[in-house]
Amino acid sequence: MMRLALAQFKPGKGVYAENLGHVQKILATLSDGREAPELLVFPESALTGYLLEGGVRDLAVSAGQLFQDLEALHKASKAPVIDVTIGFYEKWRGSLYNSALYATLGGKDAGVVHVHRKVFLPTYGVFDEERFVESGLGVQAFDTRFGRIGILICEDAWHSLTPTALALQGARLIVIPSASPARGTQPLEETISRPANVSRWERISRYIAEEHGVWVGTSQLVGFEGGKGFAGGSCIVTPRGEVLTRGPLWDQAIVEATIDFEEVGRARADTPLLADLQTKLPHLLAALADGQSVADRLAFDPVPAKRSGEGVPSLAAGTKDPMAMDCVLVERWLVQFLHEEVMRRRGFCDVVVALSGGVDSALVAYLAAKAFGPDHVHGLMLPFKTSSADSLEHARLVVSELGIDSRVADISAAVDGYLALEPDASHSRRGNVMARMRMIATFDHAAKFRGLSLGTGNKTERLLGYFTWHADDSPPINPIGDLFKSQVWALAAHMGVPGAIVGKPATADLVKGQTDEGDLGISYAKADRILYWLLRGLTPVEIQSLGFTKEEVLVVETRLASTHWKRRLPTVAMLSPTAIGEYYLRPVDY
Repeated sequence: MMRLALAQFKPGKGVYAENLGHVQKILATLSDGREAPELLVFPESALTGYLLEGGVRDLAVSAGQLFQDLEALHKASKAPVIDVTIGFYEKWRGSLYNSALYATLGGKDAGVVHVHRKVFLPTYGVFDEERFVESGLGVQAFDTRFGRIGILICEDAWHSLTPTALALQGARLIVIPSASPARGTQPLEETISRPANVSRWERISRYIAEEHGVWVGTSQLVGFEGGKGFAGGSCIVTPRGEVLTRGPLWDQAIVEATIDFEEVGRARADTPLLADLQTKLPHLLAALADGQSVADRLAFDPVPAKRSGEGVPSLAAGTKDPMAMDCVLVERWLVQFLHEEVMRRRGFCDVVVALSGGVDSALVAYLAAKAFGPDHVHGLMLPFKTSSADSLEHARLVVSELGIDSRVADISAAVDGYLALEPDASHSRRGNVMARMRMIATFDHAAKFRGLSLGTGNKTERLLGYFTWHADDSPPINPIGDLFKSQVWALAAHMGVPGAIVGKPATADLVKGQTDEGDLGISYAKADRILYWLLRGLTPVEIQSLGFTKEEVLVVETRLASTHWKRRLPTVAMLSPTAIGEYYLRPVDY
């Protein structure tokens, strides 16, 4: 028997000493008289935060240094003897690694037992690990006072070969420190409301456990780093693939269970998959070697790949609506995001939201009121003399419903003062001046309240370039920038934004009678879904097979392709090997 605990941990970004102090507080709680865990597993990169980029070299330490630091704080905490696994960025033999230390703290056997260096470094999506650390060269089960254990870090566990290797080496428990940014908001076919990748992590843990007859403990990071949320959902799984206990979403927690290593033998006797593999492994390896030698002799792909667009009508069969999402999950996710990024990361308590009377700014105000409380949300209404009366009325409706602070500041005089010098300015130029004047006022009010301004642009607008550069997109934090317009409407309705706002046609309200869909030449309902499939890599021909016309796809594709520049910071001529954003890389929150 062993008491296993997973520390679902929220590190401060880039503050090694502060995070060690947090570890000490956790250890101190273990001496309060209750049944103490014998192995405590912290997540990947628990001592620094995960997304460090170029900051890795500043914060990497040796395994020996980390052990000394842990042993010192363990003595100070007066905790009982305990084994720990903890993720950290390691400096070893002149190289940097994403590693996990296994050590015994306290007692005559105190010391480093094993260091695992992450083998599979993701370089897709938001990940670019291989640019900043080197990969480990293998996995190895190791002996502890409880028996043989193996460690896999995050993506290591996604490859079926690595847990198999550990099980064949005698591991009876596999611990997985992980830092997995939350993704996936669509409703899942299960009763638990959680991000899709959290659900997938639990499935992976169960499959590893059941196939190999081992205990699995997956310890997940929580918190936000640069907008990426780490949702938690740590779990302990039995050798039969049953979830014994799981951690909460978004919050720190200690997830504990007593594990019986005798269950490993019983599970393997009932389902002897590992024994079967040991018997057949020499033959499989021989077949693999022979198959590889045959492949090496082939100088071409024997089956020509189909050209993009061929045979695509089947895509439409059973396709789910990509705009569907779990609104309960997304609401909690975004409220947590705002609280973390505004208060915890940047140290502000108040926010300013420019209320246009539209659904986007209304939704942001509702999210902010829930994250900070109405007293800390300042609604700023910025009408121009040609603005619709409904816009101001609906903005005031949001203020009334939420009970937030508000102010009306007419921008007509400021805009007209400049445009008097440019009497021939087009509608587009005039609209840009209005948008930028509104942003000046919003940032100034943020300074007045010693707070931050919140962005209110949705994903559809951002992808289609339907916004004023360095105006609508300027605020440092935007909670809805990854929601399509269709999803904004759904979440707004879920959160109780008044129907008069949710149901009215979207408009920038720069010209009387103007609507977004009229300007774009396509409805948001269609544009959102075309954008979704373009971002997923489908070709225009494939998207047409899903029920859209060639003209509709062309409208969206053309706007998407022609507005990349609006979604980036200014392009700077690179002259040196220390160019900001190219070589000198630091996350926004470090």
